[in-house]
Amino acid sequence: MPHAGLMDERTLVPEEGPLLRARLHIRGGKRRLSEGKIAAGIVTLYDALNGAMEWYIASPERIKRLLITAGDNLNDDRSLYRVLVQSQVLDGGFDFDAFDRLVETALHEEMQDYNYREMLDGLEGVMIRLGVMPFEELALPPEDPETY
Repeated sequence: MPHAGLMDERTLVPEEGPLLRARLHIRGGKRRLSEGKIAAGIVTLYDALNGAMEWYIASPERIKRLLITAGDNLNDDRSLYRVLVQSQVLDGGFDFDAFDRLVETALHEEMQDYNYREMLDGLEGVMIRLGVMPFEELALPPEDPETY
């Protein structure tokens, strides 16, 4: 994964680790897509989304504004995404279920012919709404060129 060797999440405060991981995975996922490693890029971007949502709920100030019901499992990405939509943090315009299915396909196929532009635009919109993007890539640890 793009964060391997670039960070030690155990040494960071709860909000810093997921945010840095999300940003490293955004950078790495976009690089993989641009290199034609479509499936790897999609899976990496899913990890970025997971990190972004973890970061969002790691803040006591942000989590207390969420509309969480007894059946909501904040450890489940699908459930957490729904909570963020019902709490109006996200507008629901990004089809998380379709993205989840796309990731499942990417885990089993290379997907060379997949046009990822619309998916990437939607995901970037989510990252902006969550506050993870924009960010200064030069502020991130330098990428290891040997990383897949």
